[in-house]
Amino acid sequence: MSSITSNLTALILGIGMTFGALPASNAQSQVLSAQESDPNVMGWMKGFPPPLDKLITQPDSNYFSFPKLRWSVCHLREFLPTEEISRGLSAPQQLAYPPLAEFSELGDQIDALTLMPIDGEKEMTWEQTLYANYTDGILILHKGEVVYERYFGCLEEGGKHAIMSMSKSITGLLGEILVAEGALDDTLMVRDVIPEIGVSAFATATVRQVMDMTTGVQYSEDYSDPNADIWLYSSAASPLPKPADYEGPDGYWEYLQQVPHEGNHGDAFHYKTINSDMLGWIISRVTGKAMTGLASERLWSRMGAEQDAYQTVDGKGVPFAGGGISAGLRDLGRLGQLLLDGGVAADGTRVFPAEVVEVIAAGGDQSKFSGFPTISNGSYVSQWWVFHNDHGAYAARGVHGQTIYIDPTANMVLVRLASFPKAQNGFIDPTSLPAYQAVAEYLMAR
Repeated sequence: MSSITSNLTALILGIGMTFGALPASNAQSQVLSAQESDPNVMGWMKGFPPPLDKLITQPDSNYFSFPKLRWSVCHLREFLPTEEISRGLSAPQQLAYPPLAEFSELGDQIDALTLMPIDGEKEMTWEQTLYANYTDGILILHKGEVVYERYFGCLEEGGKHAIMSMSKSITGLLGEILVAEGALDDTLMVRDVIPEIGVSAFATATVRQVMDMTTGVQYSEDYSDPNADIWLYSSAASPLPKPADYEGPDGYWEYLQQVPHEGNHGDAFHYKTINSDMLGWIISRVTGKAMTGLASERLWSRMGAEQDAYQTVDGKGVPFAGGGISAGLRDLGRLGQLLLDGGVAADGTRVFPAEVVEVIAAGGDQSKFSGFPTISNGSYVSQWWVFHNDHGAYAARGVHGQTIYIDPTANMVLVRLASFPKAQNGFIDPTSLPAYQAVAEYLMAR
């Protein structure tokens, strides 16, 4: 496999997957700590020009391998073509903060919170979990007010960070908005919306089965198998010119037209990124808009975002609905708060029907959900993860530690952006999930 293909696979497909199936006990100790692998300490891309051994380039460098990924997650536009998700021309909605002294005191108190990791034997502080999970940015809103905000590594206040498979949740949110508004019938089969899907396994799946990832479609992500579907998907998705002898599908949508059956639609949840790209195609067909344009129109420009976001595209300009968005930390907080507030923006404007959040927060069929031991009681609906815990929490999640965690009981939204060396969230959930619960309980007791 060429270095170009392997590097693009690592980025294009790696950012599309939200692994959670591997338990923390399988994690191997990392050679470099969060502090040691900080891009500023490593010196990546510093200088004019940077020294040759500090360059991170595309396609010759393995730019999405640790520790280089700790710089790359803030610089995807330098590796792949993107389209803008515009925030529009209106002034941003300012986030509320407590007085500076109170904000500082809150930060100190949260940093000092203690928690016991899942199956752990030694307590950790909240601040220790930030470094253990290679955090790049963390934001917490309580009752609509920012009570905690910190930046590390490659991420600065005005920067943007790859959100990986949290992009799926934005795709799912847009889909659920269309369903609630009657613009999309989720009982239709995919072939009723996209006739050219042909004999693909997706043809006879319902829109709802695509949204909830209960389709019976073949898609293997076994990197050790040179014939796995992931490699064909990678080649199809690559925005770089195809080799002269290439005969496979060109782009996300052509790939979807040739997906074989595997199992029965509706039987069980199977986390497969191609469902998100299928949903993206469905959404674009019924609205006549690219995913980037719709996200701008229905979310970014209405929720008072302070920065444009951007989304990677394939060689035909199709946005990567399964994992291609990069965005600012505070804007992701605004998005989480928008859901927590039932679709109403900070200025009181209704952005989407309350029914959208009700469907997501209620979760999916738990009997169909398995394979994720750190979310053992969970479910998946509309491309969102639902924990079914005592607080009714649900989340957008992405590899290497990305999350928008919404806790309705605590009236809390938590956004974490990270660059953990291993992709699977199962490695960091044992410290992350107790940390989220600890800060929620602290805020409720204030």
